[in-house]
Amino acid sequence: MAGKVLSLLPPSLLAAAGLAGLLLLCVPTRDVRELPTLKYGIVLDAGSSHTSMFIYKWLADKENDTGIVGQHSSCDVHGGGISSYADNPSRAGQSLAECLDQALQEVPKERHVSTPLYLGATAGMRLLNLTSPEASANVLAAVTQTLTQYPFDFRGAHILSGQDEGVFGWVTTNYLLENFIKYGWVGRWFRPRKGTLGAMDLGGASTQITFETASPAEDPANEVQLRLYGQHYRVYTHSFLCYGRDQVLRRLLAGALQTHGFHPCWPRGYSNQVLLGDVYESPCTAAQRPQAFNSSTRVNLSGTSDPALCRSLIMGLFNFSSCRFSRCSFNGIFQPPVAGNFIAFSAFFYTMDFLRTAMGLPVATLQQLEAAVATVCNQTWSELQARAPGERARLPDYCAGAMFVQQLLSRGYGFHERAFGGVTFQKKAGDTAVGWALGYMLNLTNLIPAEPPALRKGTDLGAWLVLVLLFAAMLLAALLLLLRRARSAKPSSAI
Repeated sequence: MAGKVLSLLPPSLLAAAGLAGLLLLCVPTRDVRELPTLKYGIVLDAGSSHTSMFIYKWLADKENDTGIVGQHSSCDVHGGGISSYADNPSRAGQSLAECLDQALQEVPKERHVSTPLYLGATAGMRLLNLTSPEASANVLAAVTQTLTQYPFDFRGAHILSGQDEGVFGWVTTNYLLENFIKYGWVGRWFRPRKGTLGAMDLGGASTQITFETASPAEDPANEVQLRLYGQHYRVYTHSFLCYGRDQVLRRLLAGALQTHGFHPCWPRGYSNQVLLGDVYESPCTAAQRPQAFNSSTRVNLSGTSDPALCRSLIMGLFNFSSCRFSRCSFNGIFQPPVAGNFIAFSAFFYTMDFLRTAMGLPVATLQQLEAAVATVCNQTWSELQARAPGERARLPDYCAGAMFVQQLLSRGYGFHERAFGGVTFQKKAGDTAVGWALGYMLNLTNLIPAEPPALRKGTDLGAWLVLVLLFAAMLLAALLLLLRRARSAKPSSAI
């Protein structure tokens, strides 16, 4: 039947249709026998205040085992960070079981053995390792014992350096936003021209700032050079230990106890009994620790809603007096001027989100942020509870947290009004959480190659469209000719 239809076409039309068909056959397409395989990876982000599990998935090309990685799901571990189990390490491992059981259900059983499983611990464990290396080793041994009981491909539990945490957060951010390389819809990798974004992370025990810079860092300790997809990146990064949200709050408590006997950042009408052991047993408050104190003593502390005194207390955390480089951020740490746009995540996001949503305050500019912080810090306890009834657990500390974020960005990192306009406060990019975990896994599984991937099976977009249009035109012409021939053939067949 097909032969009869084609025989009705004039030779010129047959030639054009044949040429179009041959050209389309030359458009490279994926062999059906090379269908990609869905792969999985699991990262446990063992932070200072809590642990989160992230399950990632990607379609792995059989040619080079790379694919675009996205977040499949996540799970928040109940309880504190693994460093909080220093006195009972076995509980650190046990705390992970519920989320790991969830991973058993969500990763297909046939993929369990081939799914890499990592645990990365951050500033909480860095602090524990400073004060008690033995306790730190015991906690890591306990979580390792738990993780090896699961059928995944466990590849180790490690403490990340502050530099690693900053760089992997930067890699995650720019990978998710496709700033390194982008996969076009016609099947071709290409490098976007929009450049990279800086990344700022505010955790419980440390804060990191990382961004691409054109000039070499004056302090080599703050520079990392990366080669990703054939492109070279010079990155500035620094992690400030003891400048995470929880440790800052602890240091402010120590300062309030010693200097004022009240807490200027807490709202008026709020009071709390403070356990001295909780305040002074952290390495971050070692400089403020009294020579003699009873760790089991509780001291009653009341808030006064005093923005000026609160700002003064927070500014005492920063040292701007000494710098042996051409310029510094604070504490004598070299930092080039901030350049380009940034994404700020973790506690940066939660703090700004509270100001915007719970308090209904604009924070698009530094001036607005300063006004919003003053508004929060002037609120009484009853006023705050009325405006944000669902935030009661963290409500007393939002003034201090917001004031610290404002001072860190404007005074510490040197964001002026225009530069601040390029900062986006974000929790996710698409469906994937922004943080160091994805960058960590991408690095350890070699999912970001140093050299650019070979061009996928594809062709130029313009040529592809021309070929499709040409083939469509040929088909349309053939159909019209067939209809015309059929109509003219009816009278002769009736005779």
